[in-house]
Amino acid sequence: MKEAPIDLDSLVQLRQEIHKNPELSGKEEKTAQRIVKFLKKYHPDEIIENLGKTGVAAIYQGKQEGPTILIRCELDALPIRETNEFDYKSNISNVSHKCGHDGHMTIVAGLASIFHKHPIESGKVVLLFQPAEENGMGAKAVLADSKFKKIEPDFVFALHNLPRFPEGVVVYKSGIFTAAVKSIIIKLTGKTSHAAEPEKGLNPALAISEIIQKARELEVENTADKDFALITPIHLSMGKIAYGISAGDGSLRFTIRTWNNERINQVSNELEKAVEAIAKKHSLSIKISWTQEFAANENDVLSVDIIEKAAKMSNMTTLKRSEPFKWGEDFGLFTKKYKGAMFGLGAGEDLPALHNPDYDFPDSIIPHGVKIFYSIIREVLN
Repeated sequence: MKEAPIDLDSLVQLRQEIHKNPELSGKEEKTAQRIVKFLKKYHPDEIIENLGKTGVAAIYQGKQEGPTILIRCELDALPIRETNEFDYKSNISNVSHKCGHDGHMTIVAGLASIFHKHPIESGKVVLLFQPAEENGMGAKAVLADSKFKKIEPDFVFALHNLPRFPEGVVVYKSGIFTAAVKSIIIKLTGKTSHAAEPEKGLNPALAISEIIQKARELEVENTADKDFALITPIHLSMGKIAYGISAGDGSLRFTIRTWNNERINQVSNELEKAVEAIAKKHSLSIKISWTQEFAANENDVLSVDIIEKAAKMSNMTTLKRSEPFKWGEDFGLFTKKYKGAMFGLGAGEDLPALHNPDYDFPDSIIPHGVKIFYSIIREVLN
């Protein structure tokens, strides 16, 4: 496999077009159509559509046998109103690409143009455009799809852009790269009463305050501790704004983050038992549900070595990270099943943070992303 230049202008055009037309998790039909239209110009051996509902996979097959490498990116945007005013700002009210998935897609699409000019000689490369990463449902849906069975990769790789890191630096780590994350929804039901006679009802206020305190007690704040646990209050509500009524219901939501999948189950069980005990103490009915679960990304040592070698082969600066990132990423379901790794790509030190309303993926790092993925593929296939 030879070094190959990319058509940066066409990739920037694709990225900005996707940015202008964002779609939420599970609703990425038009985004997928744009990707398919772009890919068809570069004649993959096969395109699989509607993978995990809206996902797309482009397959490039060498003439000789060899390993199958899957390169994954994400299709979905976020329910955030964009505050930028450039020409390609989001056309969709309160929806925008604030995690850089538009850039991730563009980087992976850039590989298609290289394989068209310089076909792989052995093995197979799968370019996966996965839906619904932001709500933790996409990887699960793709892996459960019968169409995915024909892919069965030997290696899986993904990157995430990292604002506040130097532009183009490759950030890697063996073992846990991103945290395990789960979100809990707690609904408490008591009984309303006149605000002048709260003793005749069941107000959940004290139970809510005790649950918040208990969640705080279960935290282990030291990120260097293997038992690290972060429990963040996300939302709470109680009663209605009616000053003559003592509230009779309430709800709380938390996210839980730990460094591994076993630990998050332990903390989740402890919190759930504590919440049930507090509800019982205050004679409240309770309903608990869980949502948006992300397995920790456990990077395979061999795959991380491949990333490090590929970066050095491409004369790219590397940074070995000592601690995982605290955010969740559903690529963890892929690394749970296959050898693989997620790594970071520095997006620039002066950029707004991910999920900020003024964030925008920098087009200047597209070539860096294409180069490191291409070098990883070369490293594996050669």
